[in-house]
Amino acid sequence: MNQLVPPSQSRMSLVRWALFVIPTIMFLGFLSGTMSGSTAENAWYQTLLKPEIQPPGWVFGVVWPTLYLMLGLAFAMVLSARGARDRNRAILLFLAQLVINFAWSPIFFGAHQVTAAFFIILLMLGVAIATTFAFARVRKAAAWLMVPYLVWISFAAILNFQIDQLNPDAESLYVPAVTSQIG
Repeated sequence: MNQLVPPSQSRMSLVRWALFVIPTIMFLGFLSGTMSGSTAENAWYQTLLKPEIQPPGWVFGVVWPTLYLMLGLAFAMVLSARGARDRNRAILLFLAQLVINFAWSPIFFGAHQVTAAFFIILLMLGVAIATTFAFARVRKAAAWLMVPYLVWISFAAILNFQIDQLNPDAESLYVPAVTSQIG
């Protein structure tokens, strides 16, 4: 890495980037999930058959914020590496995989497009792998912070695939809205 700034200035840059990037990524992830109804309480999701490897719903609520925190820190490390070779490529790849990530929940939970969501998660995984390699060229620690994310989205791709196999009619399932009569 060709560092053009003193180490103390680089550390402050990392802190500033982290204080901005981590909450932003966590908020956008929360927003994507909330707006698409990506919870275990989703009525459509409850009607689906789940594979045996499906973890309890609370696991997702712990894993995703942790992963978004790690992604944010990794991205802040790359953003703060001014003058690093391939930094711009790493930034573009990260942003691309993040957009794909945020698109998955609305496709799966919102539009009920399980098959399309599977292909989206495969694309997400491919771009995330490329991002990890690009991060390694900028900051090795940033690449290592990506590894749990790669493991998790690989597992999520398997879940998505198995849900698709168990529920070939998932896209056409109708879940009536809950109504109440006020007297």
